[in-house]
Amino acid sequence: MSDLQQPFTLIPGAAGSPVLLHVPHGSRRVPHHVRQGITLDDPALERELDHITDAHTAELAAAAAALAPVAPWRFVNNLSRLVVDPERFPDEREEMLAVGMGAVYTRTTHREQLRPPEDDPSPLLEAYFHPYADAMTEAVEARIAAAGRAVVIDVHSYPTAPLPYELHGTGPRPPVCLGIDPFHTPPGLLAAAKAAFGDRFGHDGIAHDTPFAGTYVPLRHYGSDRRVTALMIEIRRDTYMTEPGGPAGPGLEMLAGALAELVRSVSSR
Repeated sequence: MSDLQQPFTLIPGAAGSPVLLHVPHGSRRVPHHVRQGITLDDPALERELDHITDAHTAELAAAAAALAPVAPWRFVNNLSRLVVDPERFPDEREEMLAVGMGAVYTRTTHREQLRPPEDDPSPLLEAYFHPYADAMTEAVEARIAAAGRAVVIDVHSYPTAPLPYELHGTGPRPPVCLGIDPFHTPPGLLAAAKAAFGDRFGHDGIAHDTPFAGTYVPLRHYGSDRRVTALMIEIRRDTYMTEPGGPAGPGLEMLAGALAELVRSVSSR
């Protein structure tokens, strides 16, 4: 089975690197059997994928890994988040359930029906969500075993204008949003990100937890293991691509340099 057929891929970096670049939302792929449970017609699904996909983030992570002096490891989701969203909680703790966008989405970015709300999400959770979570947990634990720590850098993008599904879309939308966790994002990691991206965008171009907040940590480590640090990088899409869903532009190379500098900084600490 090729990497493109696998639900996710772990791409090795340097043996001693603590850094794991996580790319959960960069794919448009929806397997045929999953597509059959989606109520949108084909053109509407393509439009939804334009809005919901963090386009070119896998390419961004790959370019940064090639530039970094110590290559990070990369964990890349090869399926669209319309299959399952691996960064949601699989239960009622997730506030995005309020807009039909928990672990298995029932609504689109424009709050239209994606799946019948009465559909049982369990088959998709068992087939995709839980194996993904287990593999990410193993990848993090492998970095701890190799380097004594794991640094998860979550690579995302977001649209210039807010979409109807956003629960916190009225706040500032800076070129770079840094999502933090009070337990897993130490001041040094946040400062390193501000320095790396601030060199490109200036101090006013960087903010944290607006319009999106938090970052991904496997549940096994969440809130209990300080060897796991984490930060979410959210890039506003007009800085590097044509919206929605269009080609990447020259900004992608600049962003790859910033991300590589962040990887270099945290790898050497």
